[in-house]
Amino acid sequence: MSIVPAVGAWPAAPLAGKVVLVTGGANGIGRGIAQAVLGAGGQVMIGDLDVAAGKACLAEWDRPADAAFRKLDITAEASARGFVAAALKRFGRIDGLVNNAGIAGAHGTALADMEWAEWQRRLSSLHGTFLCSKHALPALAADGGGAILNIASTRAQQSEPNSEAYAAAKGGLLAFTHALALSAGPAVRVNSISPGWIATGAWQAPTRRRTPRLSRADHAQHPVGRVGQPEDIGALAVYLLSDMAGFITGQDHIVDGGMTRRMIYVD
Repeated sequence: MSIVPAVGAWPAAPLAGKVVLVTGGANGIGRGIAQAVLGAGGQVMIGDLDVAAGKACLAEWDRPADAAFRKLDITAEASARGFVAAALKRFGRIDGLVNNAGIAGAHGTALADMEWAEWQRRLSSLHGTFLCSKHALPALAADGGGAILNIASTRAQQSEPNSEAYAAAKGGLLAFTHALALSAGPAVRVNSISPGWIATGAWQAPTRRRTPRLSRADHAQHPVGRVGQPEDIGALAVYLLSDMAGFITGQDHIVDGGMTRRMIYVD
């Protein structure tokens, strides 16, 4: 008898039976990930400061048994603790945590003019990742283990002027990811995704939705020939949260259409 496993079917619903928390899940990339979780057979609790957008998600999804929303301030420990507790009360377990919430804009005040409060606010994604991971870890480690996914950025490794705080926050997420992977393993796997240019205009609350104005040059500069969409991040998120990624931890995954591999000089 061969010791090689037989050919097996790939799971049609890789997150079936799993519960995933997504911070900043009511808009943009976060919503894209939340919808991907639902499409992969999972259940999702989204947390966001934008209550209107969160309620709109639930209404548009129309999946009351599988989706829930709670207002979340990732910079307040009581809010993070309550978010995790609400998920456990609603679904009874937590299998995945996606730390996505934070300041979306990369550009801030020039460093010489930046106040301490702005610096701290722009590092909120790093602070929130700490708080939400801290309170979710016990539940994630139960029931056979789980996964944490941190949403960083290609700006952790390349920059434009006046983006120091954003770059520091995203760079911190990469370091936090591999450190926590060693501390929380083997029960909990920890990975990150670094998106490039993702067009999120159509993925906002209904009153703010707009079709992104993208030029041919915007698309053509990407080696894949287009700007990214939230679904691109959601697809990889589903894989990394699923049991199919059981041998992957402590890693960052760049999803940028090849831009960080393209050598660019001004003619």
